[in-house]
Amino acid sequence: MTEAHKKVVPQHVVIIPDGNRRWAQKHGLEPIEGHKKGLEVAFNIVKASKNIGVKVLTLWSFSTENWKRPSQEVKYLMHIYRIFFKKHVKELIKEGVRFKWLGRRDRVPQSLKKLLLAIEKQTAKNKNYILNICLDYGGRDELVRAFRKIVRRGVKSSQIDEDLISKNLDTAGLPEPDLLIRTSGEKRTSG
Repeated sequence: MTEAHKKVVPQHVVIIPDGNRRWAQKHGLEPIEGHKKGLEVAFNIVKASKNIGVKVLTLWSFSTENWKRPSQEVKYLMHIYRIFFKKHVKELIKEGVRFKWLGRRDRVPQSLKKLLLAIEKQTAKNKNYILNICLDYGGRDELVRAFRKIVRRGVKSSQIDEDLISKNLDTAGLPEPDLLIRTSGEKRTSG
């Protein structure tokens, strides 16, 4: 990789992969098929971004607001996430990818939670590339959880500053994003 290339490649890319249901509808398929296709594309993006020199990729897969979707769709999404990660965990480890789960850990099904925590542990020392998966994640929710952690430790309000808040976020220690892409083209974030 040339020096010029290194200067233009973003170090941290965030992708909000949405539009899967619209894609499925456009192709005459069930919404779930759109989600499956979205996961396949996501894994290709992981490989491609790593190959071009991106150091951190964040995929915002499931926001805190997504629990409002039909229960069967949510159940199936959790099921295909588990299948997806089981299928690709060995490759992530082999490629030196560090996996990090951003989001709430109290609402996802136990089998998926156990798998994601195990992958985090298995890849914790990997340094080549960081893959963040936002699962049951929302920005406001992350702030609420960070403040609660701080309050539980008995920190006085006068001691709370940006640095302390940052250290208590799911994203603690990660570089700020350089690029945010919402695949549907909508101009909003989620959660």
